[in-house]
Amino acid sequence: MSTGDLPTLNACLNATAFALLVAGWWLIRRGRREAHRRAMLLALATSLAFLVSYLVYHAEVGSVRFAGRGPIRVVYFAILISHTVLAAVIVPLVGVTVTRALRGRFDAHRAVARYTLPLWLWVSASGVAVYWMLYRL
Repeated sequence: MSTGDLPTLNACLNATAFALLVAGWWLIRRGRREAHRRAMLLALATSLAFLVSYLVYHAEVGSVRFAGRGPIRVVYFAILISHTVLAAVIVPLVGVTVTRALRGRFDAHRAVARYTLPLWLWVSASGVAVYWMLYRL
């Protein structure tokens, strides 16, 4: 695997995290706590793997400019800006959410998870969209 392969890997990791988050939500809605726990910890591990890969890629390559022109440029930057801001917000939010769950503080976990889940889903999905627009469009 080369540095040039990392954007595709990153998109796959984001898509996998998204699927695991949806599965975790679905599992807890059905009362399957242990399966929910495993899915969410796998989503966390997948997101951490993404973060490491992302940092390695950008340490090697630097910034990549969007080549699109016209209205798609506005769409790209709207997605990118929301993705970037929420990616910074989601890191401590996930930490709080996971810590509360692992400590068995499930009421407090639920209270913050209702915000963490949709934001984490957006960050994962918008990461795939940014990849597609930057490298495949």
